[in-house]
Amino acid sequence: MPTDSPMPAEAQEAQGTQPRVDEREQAGGRWAVASGRWTVLAMSSMPAWTTLSDSLKGVPAQQGRPWDLRPIEQLDHIGAQLLWNHWGQAWPARLEMDSQHKAVLDQVALYTCSPPVEPTVTFAERFRHFAHNGTRMMFVARDFLGLIGQLVLDVGKLLRAPLRGPWRDFSGQIYQFGTTALPITALVGLLIGVVLAYLTSQQLRQYGAETFIVNILGLSLIRELGPVLAAVLIAGRSGSAITAQIGVMRVTEELDAMRVMGIPHGFRLVMPRVLALAITMPLISMWTSMAALFGGMIAADLSLDISPAYFLSALPRAVPMSNLYLALSKSAVFGILIALIGCYFGMKVKPNTESLGRGTTSSVVTSITVVILVDALFAVLFKGVGLR
Repeated sequence: MPTDSPMPAEAQEAQGTQPRVDEREQAGGRWAVASGRWTVLAMSSMPAWTTLSDSLKGVPAQQGRPWDLRPIEQLDHIGAQLLWNHWGQAWPARLEMDSQHKAVLDQVALYTCSPPVEPTVTFAERFRHFAHNGTRMMFVARDFLGLIGQLVLDVGKLLRAPLRGPWRDFSGQIYQFGTTALPITALVGLLIGVVLAYLTSQQLRQYGAETFIVNILGLSLIRELGPVLAAVLIAGRSGSAITAQIGVMRVTEELDAMRVMGIPHGFRLVMPRVLALAITMPLISMWTSMAALFGGMIAADLSLDISPAYFLSALPRAVPMSNLYLALSKSAVFGILIALIGCYFGMKVKPNTESLGRGTTSSVVTSITVVILVDALFAVLFKGVGLR
C-alpha cells in the first residue's frame, strides 16, 4: 500500500503565500487575521481567487470585529482595494497592521469613489421634463408652425397697409429667383424632354403606337415632371441662397441689429421671399414644361417622324386644361414650402461658419424631400383629375 508522501517544498511555499482570511482567538477576543500575499500576481490564478473569496465570505465585515493585517507579507493597491470594499469602505473599529500596509490602505481610502446613486424620478417629473425639453421633432414642428403663423400675420399687415410693404425687396427677390433661373431650368427641361422622348419612342415603335408619344410626354411633363423638376432646381438654387443669406446675417449680427432697431424679421425677410417664390414657381414650372415639351417634340420628329404640327395639334386633346391648373397650383405650394424651409434653417443658423454650412445643406435636403412628399400627396388626392 502506498503511503502519503509529504507535500513538496514549492507547493508548501505557494500555499503559504496565497491570500486568505481566518478567524483566530487572540488577545481581546476573536480576530480576523489576513495572511499571505495580497497582490495581483498572487490572486491571478483561479484556485487562489476562489480560496480568497470563500475565506472572505466566512469572515463577514461585522461592526466591532478587530482585524489583524500584520501577517500579510505583501500588499498592493488591488489587495488593499479588495479589503476596503469588504469593510464597506469604512475603517474597522480596531485594526493592527504594519506602517507600509497602512500607507497603501490610506491611499485606497482617500481615492475610492462611491458610484452615484440614481435619484428616483416620478412620473410627474418625467412629464415636466418632456414638456420643457421634448424631442427635436416637436421643437421643429413648433418653430415651423410659429413661422407660418407669423407669415399669415405679416400678409394681413401687408393687406392693411400696402404702401408700407417691402416692395423693393419683393421685386428684387422675384428677379433673383425667377429671371436668373430661366436659362438653367430651360436647359435641364430641354434635355429631360429629349431623353424621355427617345426612351419612349423605342417602346412605342414595337407596338405601332407612335402617336401616343404626345399623350405620354404631355401628361408626364406638364402634370408631374415639369413642376417637380423645377421645384428641385429651385430648392437647390434658391432655397440654399435663402438660407445662406439669412445665415450670413446671423453670423454678422445683422439680425440682432434689426431686432434692436425694431425691424421685424418676418415682415422684411421671410414674407418677401415666400411671396416671390409663390409667384415665380408656377411661371418657372410652366417654362420648364414648355422647354421639355419642345425637346420631346424635336426628338419625336427625329425618331418617330411625328411632325411638330401634329404634335402641337394633338397636345390639347391629349392633355386637358385641368392638368395645367393642377401643375400651377402645385408649383405655388412648392414655392411657399421651399421659401419657408430656407428661411427656417437660415433663422436657426448659429453665429459660426460650421453651422452656416450645415444649415444650408439641411435646407436643400429637406426642401427636396418635402417637395417629393407633397407631390406624392397631390398625386393621391387628385388622381381622378385631368385623366381620361
